[in-house]
Amino acid sequence: MSRNYDKTVEITALYEISKLLGSSLNLKSNLRGVMRVLSEYLDMKRGTVALRNNNEVSIIAAHGMSEEEIKRGRYKLGEGIIGRVAKHGSPIVIPNIGDEPLFLNKTGSRKTIRKENIAFLCVPVKFKNEILGVLSVDRLFGSKGISFEEDLRLLKIIASLMAQSVKLNMEIEKEREAFLAEKENLRQQLKGRYRVENIIGQSDRMQEVFEAIHRVAPSKANVLLRGESGTGKELVAKAIHYMSPRSKGPFIKFNCASIPEGLLESELFGHEKGAFTGATAMRKGRFELANSGTVFLDEIGDLPLTLQPKILRVLQEKEFERVGGEKTIKVDVRLIAATSRNLEELVSGSKFREDLYYRLNVVPVFLPSLRERKEDISLLAEYFLKKYTEENRRFVKIAPDVLNIFMNYDWPGNVRELENTIERLVVMSGGKSITSSDLPLNIREQSIKARYTVQVKDALPLTIEDIEKTKILDALQRTGWIQAKAAKFLGITPRQIGYKMKKYNLHESA
Repeated sequence: MSRNYDKTVEITALYEISKLLGSSLNLKSNLRGVMRVLSEYLDMKRGTVALRNNNEVSIIAAHGMSEEEIKRGRYKLGEGIIGRVAKHGSPIVIPNIGDEPLFLNKTGSRKTIRKENIAFLCVPVKFKNEILGVLSVDRLFGSKGISFEEDLRLLKIIASLMAQSVKLNMEIEKEREAFLAEKENLRQQLKGRYRVENIIGQSDRMQEVFEAIHRVAPSKANVLLRGESGTGKELVAKAIHYMSPRSKGPFIKFNCASIPEGLLESELFGHEKGAFTGATAMRKGRFELANSGTVFLDEIGDLPLTLQPKILRVLQEKEFERVGGEKTIKVDVRLIAATSRNLEELVSGSKFREDLYYRLNVVPVFLPSLRERKEDISLLAEYFLKKYTEENRRFVKIAPDVLNIFMNYDWPGNVRELENTIERLVVMSGGKSITSSDLPLNIREQSIKARYTVQVKDALPLTIEDIEKTKILDALQRTGWIQAKAAKFLGITPRQIGYKMKKYNLHESA
């Protein structure tokens, strides 16, 4: 760099540098342009910009160096001249690098530092008090004892301009990374939440369901999910959609039993403005919204006979008209239907169209009730317990005898009932362990009936002992295992309850 700058040249250089730093979001490209301007306008022989990253500073843009030499320009904080400036944030001037042992020449770009009169000027790239990196330049000098004040002044100005650009780029990059991370997180939630692996079940019946999902998902076939209420039909429908080629399209669900009959047609097929009183604007229906994706019609057995021909037309012709409209609308949708009703009985009773039944029933998938897959109860209970303890910030566990009661209960509401029961127990239990006394009355009553039903006369002595053991255990759990309170609750002495506990091997972990 020349020591005596022409002010016009200096201002022109600063103007060009300002334009470059604001020209794009490509920081590396912008900084390379800055180094080029320094060379062209201010006679810089060689220069680098190194940015700080944790405990290291690395060259990201340079002039007068090869790509290989730039890659070698990595320094720990405090290492060499660049490392010191990056650590402490103060400028350093080396009048002659050939005489300075701290100058490392790690890049290997200076082949003859002992022979050339090269000065090395290094200034921090700082934003407020934050050290972002280092700007360094080489300049040739002809004699000793010259001043580098003008050089430092100009380099500080340039480093300040760089700092604003680097900081802005860092903030933009941080926001971009956060956005991409959030986008990926949401994508994984959608994809992960409904993939078959996240439908809990290791029983043989559920393995059959998983196999059916894997087989039907890639196809274009309509699917009919059969099973009692609460068995997870919507979850399976979403799994089929997200494992299909339509996964990027919409998944639109609709419960045919949840809307009054007079509004069903408008909900499914949409309506035109003025089609009926209150229709103040055109509205798209579920089928139109699901174009290129999947429609899930739950409780299809409750669909009125008057609407069934229109559903059949959509399945066969892929077309319909909105309520009050004349324009025929084409749609490309896949239908997944579900029902807890006996469609065959509805068909025989002329309450469901036979041709629609056969069009829906292309691939039937039967979801087992919870009582048919009791080996999955403990897995499901563990999953729901983890979910609701985290949601409610209550860390409780389920006592072993409660799991036994769960296994003996019929669960008429299936998985939905089990989930609701676990949520209630987590919220309402008073201790750190969910005990049988915390269970809803209907579950406890069925458990007692199932346990103490006398099947043969010989079972009577055993049944009486079991009743006594259960009553003592229940009293102990209700009183927090305080024997005196439990004895008073049962109307016996503390000595008697101690004897009974020993007889039946009852202790707090039971």
